Amino acid sequence: MRYRSWLYVPGDSERKLGRALDTGADVIVVDLEGAAAGGAKLAARTIAQEWLVAHRSQVLEQKPITRWVRINSLDSGLWRDDLVAVMPGAPEGIILPQAAGTDALRQIAAEIYELEQAHRLTAGTTKIMPVVGESARAALNIVSYADAGMPRLAGLAWGPEGLRASMGAMHQYDQKGSWSDTFRFVRTQTLLTAHAGGLMAIEALHGDAEDLKGLKLAARAARADGFTGMLANHPAQVAEINAAFTAVEADLEQARQIVASSDEDTEVEAMPADRRRADLPPLKIVKQILGSGLEPRSGEQPPLRVLRTT
Repeated sequence: MRYRSWLYVPGDSERKLGRALDTGADVIVVDLEGAAAGGAKLAARTIAQEWLVAHRSQVLEQKPITRWVRINSLDSGLWRDDLVAVMPGAPEGIILPQAAGTDALRQIAAEIYELEQAHRLTAGTTKIMPVVGESARAALNIVSYADAGMPRLAGLAWGPEGLRASMGAMHQYDQKGSWSDTFRFVRTQTLLTAHAGGLMAIEALHGDAEDLKGLKLAARAARADGFTGMLANHPAQVAEINAAFTAVEADLEQARQIVASSDEDTEVEAMPADRRRADLPPLKIVKQILGSGLEPRSGEQPPLRVLRTT
């Protein structure tokens, strides 16, 4: 399965959900939190359930559709009704916004387990991905997810807009357009914790849907830093995200060379100096490139650079 692009689609919009399958997104996230407000919550649940049921076993271009749902936060008091509404459609996963820590995940997991039983779904198949660091306390708890020991926990995403609002911060970028210190810290903690726990690391939204140039740079930077995918809030963003997180043919070819010239259990850093560069990635990362199942692409993104062996 591919998990490069995660497209939020308003759960209260039949029209947008109807078009979601044609966007090319790897993951369609039916959004019951941010996009549906006030009295639209009930209608959104009904629309979301109907869409999930209708596309439960549909195949698009011989690839299964990956369907996730972003429910409302625990503090909202709406999350349980959200789960009751969507679980008949057997979504592959649930995104929990404003996650405060592992206790919140266990509460959600217990409810999901009961609903899996009620709808005769295989226990444990519904995954969970929290959006972490959306408050100061939540940011300080990010590292706890590394040792959560929860098979349902599939990945971590982070939410700069939520953090900014909770802190009353005036900005989240510095004068050069990079993340300011606080937001860079949360992003880094999310990335490191995800890798420490063997989880997907999902980059935050690039808020301006019309800024495709900025999105392209942000997606490439996310991939270079070690993120495995990125959130999107507009279909126009999907293609750039997919391109950034798809290995180019040069990556694949040079990864093959590294594996061919290395022993099975040898890290690339341990190779003789004449067979590597100092910045060459570890062998396990190279094997992830080869085993990712992603289609090779052509493009402008610089490939991995290695010294050819002789």
